[in-house]
Amino acid sequence: MRLLVTGGAGFIGSHFVRWMLAHEPETRVVVLDKLTYAGNPANLADVARDPRYRFVLGDICDAAAVDAVVAGCDAIVNFAAETHVDRSILDPEAFIRTDVVGIHVLLEAARRQGVRRFLQVSTDEVYGDVAVGSSQEEAPLRPRSPYAASKASAELFLQAYHVTYGLATLATRGSNTLGPNQYPEKAVPLFITNAIDDQPLPIYGDGRQVRDWLYVEDHCEAIRLVLERGTPGEAYNVGAGNERENLAVARDILRLLGKPESLIQHVPDRPGHDRRYSLDTSKIRALGWRPRYDFETALARTVEWYVANEHWWRPIKSGEYRAYYLRNYQDRERLLAPQPRRA
Repeated sequence: MRLLVTGGAGFIGSHFVRWMLAHEPETRVVVLDKLTYAGNPANLADVARDPRYRFVLGDICDAAAVDAVVAGCDAIVNFAAETHVDRSILDPEAFIRTDVVGIHVLLEAARRQGVRRFLQVSTDEVYGDVAVGSSQEEAPLRPRSPYAASKASAELFLQAYHVTYGLATLATRGSNTLGPNQYPEKAVPLFITNAIDDQPLPIYGDGRQVRDWLYVEDHCEAIRLVLERGTPGEAYNVGAGNERENLAVARDILRLLGKPESLIQHVPDRPGHDRRYSLDTSKIRALGWRPRYDFETALARTVEWYVANEHWWRPIKSGEYRAYYLRNYQDRERLLAPQPRRA
């Protein structure tokens, strides 16, 4: 199989590329990545010399670039996206461009060139806040942030192209994923790297928001299984059932690092913050998937990686990242305040 992985230099995408090359010896992988702030060539350095792997620098919104890499591909897995809720609140336009316009460009190329299967990596956030119970795939999509809305929009295009053009589309709706190589704007690597440096761990509101945590290797195995065995036109929830409050996760990280809980710093909650996500994963489990990592093991492995790989994350936590961090945690209320009307 010749597989195109868009956004393959990012966190989950790079793990998926390595997983496929390690477990599918007959698969050839082409990565298309724009290398925005979260796309890191170092994430794929260990496979750079593999003859079954090729990297192409490019934007999924560039139709000519996409047509060139889609030619001859059997399948596409799309990880390329703007993904951070906080950034979507500050700059929603970037999310519309990549997550909505980009998916249209990819789907058009896939339709024209007869790609056999197209998998969109989506998120549990498309369901919105889940006060009780767990979301099944047939539940309404009720996104509450610009990021979640952009991912829900992409899924609607996916379904439309399946129904209208017969394209074999699939979607995975993954829960919060943790593991090595994750850009440190996300909660777990942010907490770990701040704690290592004895810096405050910013917790939104009371920290009682609930997330289901999924180790990245389990997530990759689920995506591969859905790509191979999923029913076209369908979406599949991917979660490990590791529901934890954000405050509890921060405390676990501090305990693993031997740091005091006094580093926890509550900050004003972000607008539209979903209180809880929870997924019913019966559908993907019926395909034979089970998570292999419990939360404690997944978190310990993740903490150990960041402790051992400061050379990877220290250069990141300067420059663009530093500017974003100050903007989000210090200037957000001013930036989002209603602007006075001009006379």
